[in-house]
Amino acid sequence: MPPTCAHRLIAADEHAVPKPFRAFAVRSDELRHAGDARAPYGRVHVLHTAFLGDDALAGLAAQGLARVRLEAFSDIDYATTTPQDLARAAPCAPNLADRIAEALQVTGVLGDDPAGYRDSVAHRIDYLASWGAGFHNDVARHWSGCLFWLLVLDAADVEFVMPHAGVRLALSPGDLIVFDQTMAHGLCRPRDQGQAVAASFDTGAHRHQIFLTGELPLTDAQWAALGAPWLPVEVHERLGALDLMVAEFDDRSGAIKRVRALQDSMKRSTCHVDGD
Repeated sequence: MPPTCAHRLIAADEHAVPKPFRAFAVRSDELRHAGDARAPYGRVHVLHTAFLGDDALAGLAAQGLARVRLEAFSDIDYATTTPQDLARAAPCAPNLADRIAEALQVTGVLGDDPAGYRDSVAHRIDYLASWGAGFHNDVARHWSGCLFWLLVLDAADVEFVMPHAGVRLALSPGDLIVFDQTMAHGLCRPRDQGQAVAASFDTGAHRHQIFLTGELPLTDAQWAALGAPWLPVEVHERLGALDLMVAEFDDRSGAIKRVRALQDSMKRSTCHVDGD
């Protein structure tokens, strides 16, 4: 059975969509979804885990930060890791990958079968380090077909913000969040009221944040169960959808740039498929 942990579900479906659009959707550049799009998943899952004590968090954070390079505000860097690496960094937290998978199962985004969560964590678990983060989204390659998870190892006085979904979430070590990364997101100081301000991260002991991260790939049936089925682009065009695959965001505010240039983006004629 999954461990008991505090699970909060945050609504993220009241979208602030710029005119003349009326909705958001994201296309895929994978062959299997050529000509399709889906709506964003309208929830953020927040779990406060209890399987990492202070010593484990510190050991993991130190190992992760030693493997990345951050030079300026909004830098983000990844470093691969393995369950064996994690065990060396946090010997007091055995079977960490399994514990993460068990916690992710609480969200139910892949259904009730624990195998899907275990397989996802086994397939990819990375360190992610940031020096704050300007607003951006992640849609390349297969990313429009999955959700992201982040386990906070070290972060202080920082919020996870999704500006178009009204989400401002204070982060603490041990928090595990699951979200749809096709929506713009960034890291902000609480005092900056949802703005990603470089000067607020320039100095002090908490400039950097470090996480463990991975992906939760969903089947078409799982997307449909979450209320975000893959449908022909024409359906989303009739709904007035703005394509998140080609949207650009202002780093500080998250505002969508050059909105009118995106008016013909949700058309079959402009679909792009990565043949690699």
